[in-house]
Amino acid sequence: MTRKERYEFVINYFSEHAPEAETELIYDNPFQLLVAVILSAQCTDKRVNLTTPSIFEKYPDALSMSKATFEDLFPLIKSISYPNNKTRHLIGMSQMLMERFQGNVPMTVEELILLPGVGRKTANVITSVIDEQPNMAVDTHVFRVSARIGLTIAAKTPVAAEKQLVRFFPKALIHKAHHWLILHGRYVCVARSPKCSECGIRPACKYYKNLKQLK
Repeated sequence: MTRKERYEFVINYFSEHAPEAETELIYDNPFQLLVAVILSAQCTDKRVNLTTPSIFEKYPDALSMSKATFEDLFPLIKSISYPNNKTRHLIGMSQMLMERFQGNVPMTVEELILLPGVGRKTANVITSVIDEQPNMAVDTHVFRVSARIGLTIAAKTPVAAEKQLVRFFPKALIHKAHHWLILHGRYVCVARSPKCSECGIRPACKYYKNLKQLK
């Protein structure tokens, strides 16, 4: 199977079985999604979703959060991984939104990565989820799944994987392909003991092909 054929198989499979794939983070507006994605670094979406309601109740927008002190915000996110850094990032991010963007979340990767706590992956998530821009956020799940299937070849870094995925997925599907891969990695193609027996991608998967040859 060529790489083009592999992409076509994956696209057809997920288009049929996960046509409405979307983020599992709960949010009502771009600011809330930005807060949730910053909190989700090295933390589960489930834990973030348990934490954000109390944050959004007290700090519904950039203006209110920009006025928060560390002592105000930290107790609300102390159950999240790296709460010290994330508290500072959220306050700094909100302050910069007020100072440079009139309290609005910008919709370009270049502007988003200026914000404290926002790297390329987070910026790609925001622009693809909110604006359906053709940006591919590569987290550990996307990186692992795309390599196992064979969608990426010898990609040593998330940026290298991103470039390959953006090149081969049709532009109009890139924002959705991120969710296809991340959800597949979260529930089927898990890091340890992937559930190959229940995976519909098996006919196109390099990992599964190699696994069969070893048996």
